[in-house]
Amino acid sequence: MCASEPGACGAKWPVGQSGGHSLSEWPLSSRTEPPDADAMLQKPQELQETERVSLVDEDKTMSANLKYLSLGILVFQTTSLVLTMRYSRTLKEEGPRYLSSTAVVVAELLKIMACVLLVYKDSKCSLRALNRILHDEILNKPMETLKLAIPSGIYTLQNNLLYVALSNLDAATYQVTYQLKILTTALFSVSMLSKKLGVYQWLSLVILMTGVAFVQWPSDSQELDSKELSAGSQFVGLMAVLTACFSSGFAGVYFEKILKETKQSVWIRNIQLGFFGSIFGLMGVYIYDGELVSKDGFFQGYNRLTWIVVVLQALGGLVIAAVIKYADNILKGFATSLSIILSTLISYFWLQDFVPTSVFFLGAILVIAATFLYGYDPKPAGNPTKA
Repeated sequence: MCASEPGACGAKWPVGQSGGHSLSEWPLSSRTEPPDADAMLQKPQELQETERVSLVDEDKTMSANLKYLSLGILVFQTTSLVLTMRYSRTLKEEGPRYLSSTAVVVAELLKIMACVLLVYKDSKCSLRALNRILHDEILNKPMETLKLAIPSGIYTLQNNLLYVALSNLDAATYQVTYQLKILTTALFSVSMLSKKLGVYQWLSLVILMTGVAFVQWPSDSQELDSKELSAGSQFVGLMAVLTACFSSGFAGVYFEKILKETKQSVWIRNIQLGFFGSIFGLMGVYIYDGELVSKDGFFQGYNRLTWIVVVLQALGGLVIAAVIKYADNILKGFATSLSIILSTLISYFWLQDFVPTSVFFLGAILVIAATFLYGYDPKPAGNPTKA
């Protein structure tokens, strides 16, 4: 076998001055098919084209993976935050309960830290580059930074209202009612950004309001024992949710307007929001809970569950930013609907603070349908091909 194959068993081919093999030096068994110069030139091009197609396919696969990953994280974050926040506000433990005002401040500080790390990563993990970006984009642009004070104050108010709402409403009712922020966001977009809504979007808003009205329809089976409520009543929770919807709609549209007028990254903007949010949050702590903080400390009542709530709330804005970047409105609506369904099931089976009724289910279905319909973008039919 070794003797019948030229060049086998360690035999060396003669090498020319150019470092290659001349045709006369090519083995007789291979001389019948000399190397084709054109084929040698075309092969790299074919390989390049194959690699290019492969890279495009990999990019599409990566984009799809990021899309569904971000949506999965959004479903997990939204559902977990609502349920854990509700559970933490109704859980009976010895000692003082944690203060929601301090939890809002800690969440803002964690959000700042997370965004600083993301900017550090985008600046190729260079501390000098990070310091230059923060100095140039925040300190050297005080007027641009001050623009974020308004939405930041509103977001701080909204975060505090969510604690009030979930102290008085079950997770399922809260989740469905909070979708009214779609309505407020749409109305503020029309008035502040001069956006035009299509027929499907206006129809979805009507369906949304009808669905929320059904969910809030009074029913004896939905009355909760007053011992299970930390304070106030279902009316207080409803007012808190409605106020949060209006604040969310205005702050979201205002923030979108600022993002369109400037070229700063979303992470820089979130750092600015977190900075003002921390200041406004500390003011709220001092005004409403100053005596309790001076008595039992800033972190009174904090436990493992409290820290989970704080971390989930801090990551909420970052997850939504990722969803906006990688996903579309249809998939975002699907994630919201799935979160509502999961919240309803877990609220009924695990927390046992919610008894669903046929009216609630009808309202929830209408809200889910409205969420999908609002994000629906009908594509114009293409011109028919001529024979």
